[in-house]
Amino acid sequence: MPIGDVSVRIAKAEEAAGRNLGSVNLIAVSKVQPNERVAAVLNDGHRCFGENKVQEAGGKWPGFRETFDGVDLHLIGPLQSNKARQAFELFQTIHTLDRPKLATTFARLAQETGKCPNLFVQVNTGEEPQKAGISPREVDAFVQQCLDLDLSIKGLMCIPPIEEEPSLHFALLAKIAKRNGLAGLSMGMSSDFERAIAFGATHVRVGSAIFGDRVVQ
Repeated sequence: MPIGDVSVRIAKAEEAAGRNLGSVNLIAVSKVQPNERVAAVLNDGHRCFGENKVQEAGGKWPGFRETFDGVDLHLIGPLQSNKARQAFELFQTIHTLDRPKLATTFARLAQETGKCPNLFVQVNTGEEPQKAGISPREVDAFVQQCLDLDLSIKGLMCIPPIEEEPSLHFALLAKIAKRNGLAGLSMGMSSDFERAIAFGATHVRVGSAIFGDRVVQ
């Protein structure tokens, strides 16, 4: 599906939800996609992309940035603390702040470099043991801890359990964000981004609807 078609669907969902047009950021999830597919989307004028792995992004995006101005890169996959410095250099936004150790590392790097990407706290709304993220009941304290470290927390992120109705998780994330005074909601993927927009998503992460099926490496 051309990215323009996805953008039209987002605009319709914004209108249906009574939201301002352009209030939702479309993150084109380019992880594990061949460079020619990514280049095609860049040539269409889109500049906001999401990657899962620091190493993959590091091998791909410096080259693209030499050709295309204004690339806005988002890390949407788990981050190891020892990759945090590289992530700071590559990404404008990190959606997967999910533990105190990583928050402390970010605070140290921000002090060293004088800059910090926009940060989203990942919330494990389904409390799935195999999935990263802060437990919903621990988010308030963790957000406060991050603020005490002078980190700029822009919002919350979640990945709902595959077998559950995602709207329940979107509603929960929005509720937690509101009580913490956070405006950003990173939620919704190819199969459910319109529902996420109805619940207030500010960032939707869309891969297969733009690029087609992933190319497994």
